[in-house]
Amino acid sequence: MTQKKQQKPDMESEEDVIEPSEPTEITEEMEEQSEWQVKAEEYLADLQRVQADFENYKKRQGESQRDLRGMLIEKLVLDIVPVLDNFRSATMHVPPEQKSSPWVVGIQYIEKQLEDVVKQNGVEVIEANEGDTFDPSIHEALEMKNEEVKSSNNAPGKEEENEEHTIAKVLQNGFKLGGKVIRPAKVIIK
Repeated sequence: MTQKKQQKPDMESEEDVIEPSEPTEITEEMEEQSEWQVKAEEYLADLQRVQADFENYKKRQGESQRDLRGMLIEKLVLDIVPVLDNFRSATMHVPPEQKSSPWVVGIQYIEKQLEDVVKQNGVEVIEANEGDTFDPSIHEALEMKNEEVKSSNNAPGKEEENEEHTIAKVLQNGFKLGGKVIRPAKVIIK
């Protein structure tokens, strides 16, 4: 045993010799860690993408529900509006001596209640009165009353092209929902 200790110092013992496999193991461990790190970053990126997709999905669903709600209200209003028109027409033709009749008053209350339901759902009545200027974006002209042109600048029987028409009579009220005309006011113009 002492002989082993007396060996030349420049000679390496078997224990001191570094085997070539050790650097390879360290390199393999580093590569494994690097691969795991790359995979972790990929998974994190995928998770963030899925999270962003889900947030976009929630926004689209919210918008879709608002649109659906608007369409349902519009459909409901378009179904109720003819009933309101009939109530309005009926109450306009009540003889003066029966205007205070409990039956007529009841009908007027029902009409008012239907109008309130429509208003509570965000529907606005398009105000149209006789003498107002005709606006084709909110009014629908069903008839045009011909009146003689009294201007001395025009030839007889010809009207100015830029003349603004006025409302002669309102036949039906119009309605808007959220700024969108869902039924134009039906009018006769002059």
